[in-house]
Amino acid sequence: MAVGVLALQGSFNEHISALGRLGVKGVEIRKPEQLENVSSLIIPGGESTTMAKLAEYHNMFPALREFVKMGKPVWGTCAGLIFLADKAVGQKTGGQELVGGLDCTVNRNYFGSQIQSFEAELSVPKLVSQEGGQETYRGVFIRAPAVLEVGPGVEVLAEYHVPSANVLYSSSAVQIQEENAVPEKKVIVAVKQGNILGTAFHPELTADTRWHSYFLKMANETGEASSSSLVPAIGVNAAIGERPRIDLPVFQ
Repeated sequence: MAVGVLALQGSFNEHISALGRLGVKGVEIRKPEQLENVSSLIIPGGESTTMAKLAEYHNMFPALREFVKMGKPVWGTCAGLIFLADKAVGQKTGGQELVGGLDCTVNRNYFGSQIQSFEAELSVPKLVSQEGGQETYRGVFIRAPAVLEVGPGVEVLAEYHVPSANVLYSSSAVQIQEENAVPEKKVIVAVKQGNILGTAFHPELTADTRWHSYFLKMANETGEASSSSLVPAIGVNAAIGERPRIDLPVFQ
């Protein structure tokens, strides 16, 4: 079985390219009946309101909810994380339909507008222990959400330390803050609960495929797919040690 990628809007091509670099075929999903032909699903980043409207237009929500309830692996990145949350708050979230299944509260556009997008090195011990590689992962945050609260069954995989916005002057010797300044805090940006994985950032926009590999192994663990059943991508040489071919512009 191939890996499905919801292709209504957003960065679905980048996810398919990342899967291809791992030697796995990604299939574009636009209709409910197409979910019957895939063993796992990625819901990409994009504009969550637009994606929700298109999903409603194509009557995707009942099929997506059933897919999650069946225990098939689902991964949401950025807007996809919002889709999978049981509750979403924040600007323009009111009335937006959700797939649900992930016991958490997500704040939409937590980090601000498009011009406030950023990259950051994240501590990802679980990813490193399973996939190896360097100790941190460079997360690409574009109008990104953040997880504010999680239920008892949710595993936190990564957090981001939000710097105080109230620093007036800072040097190696002294730091002066506004009176009553809010101290640095941390928010959750990657979670896992059973068959559901959620990341607030965009792994598909980097050359690092460890999150995609992690998700494929989740599919094996749930019993819904095995390495032998994944459809290989045509023309991809996944030999160990060979530098992967990058089909699309990515952040190095």
